[in-house]
Amino acid sequence: MENRNEHLPNQEAEGLRAHSKKHENNSTKKSNKLWLWLGVLVLVFILLWWIFGIGTVEDLSGVSNG
Repeated sequence: MENRNEHLPNQEAEGLRAHSKKHENNSTKKSNKLWLWLGVLVLVFILLWWIFGIGTVEDLSGVSNG
């Protein structure tokens, strides 16, 4: 019985390490998804800025200053 109890702290430590690693991986995945969506939004914003800047949308909608 004593031999069995000696391994319990080690098993508990391994379990805590595994839990920590799993939690860290989940946090990293969430962070990566956040950065990915932020990048997509920035690219969409730049694309819209460019399209409005060259006047494509204004020409298609018939809006002009003159």
